[in-house]
Amino acid sequence: MTTDLARLSINQETVKQWSLEELATGCTASGISHVGLWRAPVQEYGVERAAKLMRESGLSVTSLCRGGFLTATDPKLRTAALDDNRKAIDEAATLGTDTLVLVSGGLPSGERDLTAARERIADALAVLAPYAAERGVRLAIEPLHPMFASDRCVVSTLGQALDLAERFPASQVGVVVDTYHIWWDDQAPAQIARAGASGRIHSFQVADWITPLPAGVLLGRGQLGDGSIDMRSFREQVDATGFTGPIEVEIFNEDLWARPGAELLAEVAARFTEHVL
Repeated sequence: MTTDLARLSINQETVKQWSLEELATGCTASGISHVGLWRAPVQEYGVERAAKLMRESGLSVTSLCRGGFLTATDPKLRTAALDDNRKAIDEAATLGTDTLVLVSGGLPSGERDLTAARERIADALAVLAPYAAERGVRLAIEPLHPMFASDRCVVSTLGQALDLAERFPASQVGVVVDTYHIWWDDQAPAQIARAGASGRIHSFQVADWITPLPAGVLLGRGQLGDGSIDMRSFREQVDATGFTGPIEVEIFNEDLWARPGAELLAEVAARFTEHVL
């Protein structure tokens, strides 16, 4: 069994109990050279300062999360969303990552038309994709599990994400393959192949699905190997497309956040080797 961690990227939320500086120190001490970052803690620390910390620590930033929430019907809200996404793109460029993850947004209050909501996402992408390309940033549409369709993301499958992404050059818009969100979908293997064939896998993330779900669905991601997902199979499918990039471990789980960060990081690395590689 290989112990090579060259492809392991630690998403910041996986060890949320750590500060950005602790994350940098812990990853470099463990031989991990990739991290995925989140906007709120980076903004709190300072974007330029965070970029300097990553460079000096020898860490590459594999993605920034998140942009998106592009489904509003109110003109003022749509303008505000576009402005915030431009800011997110600028932050990604400053941090040196070429990938901004998009959580597209749910149904506005009183709305029930999923198709129209997805079209509003496409309209926003038409504005944002060229702006991102000028700054060397790709937009990565992340499909979320259907239980999030009403309030967080009307894009529920890789197929739906690709239907949007394929309206734009692959160098501008692609998708996130996240095991937690798509493991249930029998069309996922075909859609992974479809995404890979056009070079649209911009991020690959892993977490497990555990039942019963912990209180609060958003914090229901399980440690690798604790649940129902065959993550090695997903990794093999993604690899078969020619994708060789980092694999982000992104877990939201309060029980894991209550543990010492160094202990958790060591366990994540071991589980990554055991269940993903």
